[in-house]
Amino acid sequence: MAVTYTLKETFTGKRTVSAPDPENEGKTIDTTTDVKDIIVEFKSDSPDVTHTRNVNVCYDSEGKYDDAATKIRCGEIAAGVYHKINAGVIS
Repeated sequence: MAVTYTLKETFTGKRTVSAPDPENEGKTIDTTTDVKDIIVEFKSDSPDVTHTRNVNVCYDSEGKYDDAATKIRCGEIAAGVYHKINAGVIS
């Protein structure tokens, strides 16, 4: 079994979420918030499991987003997802 990951968004420090407008049927309200994470999808090939979660991003010594370190972190989390699938915690 292998667990791979896919970043489901590009980190910008902001995330916009759309929700139904309760006062205007058929319309939505967009809300933009500051974030320090990205949405990541983890997939196992056997058993066929997909697990999506937010992963905190990494920053360099100057406080800037570190893409390489964040991808290493996602790989570390993928290893944890692998063990949780084997233990039946994630299915």
